[in-house]
This record gives sequence, structure tokens and C-alpha cells, in this order.
Amino acid sequence: MGNTLWLVKTTLPDSWREFEVTSFAQTLVESGAACVQHHKVSSTYKWEGQIQSETEWALQIKVSESNKQSVISKIEEEHPYDVPQIVIHECDASQGYTEWVNSQ
Repeated sequence: MGNTLWLVKTTLPDSWREFEVTSFAQTLVESGAACVQHHKVSSTYKWEGQIQSETEWALQIKVSESNKQSVISKIEEEHPYDVPQIVIHECDASQGYTEWVNSQ
């Protein structure tokens, strides 16, 4: 199995209050995520031909291989954006942390 885990990143609207972001994060943990961290970020992107700059909530989600698809499916199902950011990275981590993530 090695020391590999998955890191999934997404964003949520700045209009969401922290308790709403925390509720979304708890839903992801209930779907199999080991840990969800969130903080505010500034995003610049092009949408419908216009350059936009917005403050958003960034979520960093740690998940095992066995729970990855259920967490991604939950993001797709619950996310308020038409096209949610879902970026997935395979990561090496310390043995103890990887074992913990994989035990969730």
C-alpha cells in the first residue's frame, strides 16, 4: 500500500458563512474523507468570456483510495457551482498519517 493518500481540492462561494462551509466539510467526512481543511483564498479566472476575481473558500480534503470516489461524488452532488473545481492529487505522506487516513 505504501504511504500514498489522495488530496482533493475544491472551492466554495465566499457568500457561504463559516458554519455552512463546516457543514459541507462534515458531509465530506461522513462520505469518507479523513480530514477537510478550509480557508479563504482569492481566485482569478475566466467565466463566460469575462475575467473574474473573487474571494472563495478553499477546501483541501485528504482521503484514501478506497473512499476517493464517494467523496468526489458527494462534492459533485452537493456543490453549488455549475462547474465545481475538483482537483485530485496523489500524494506521499508520512507512514503514520497515511495509516490514519486509510483507516477512516
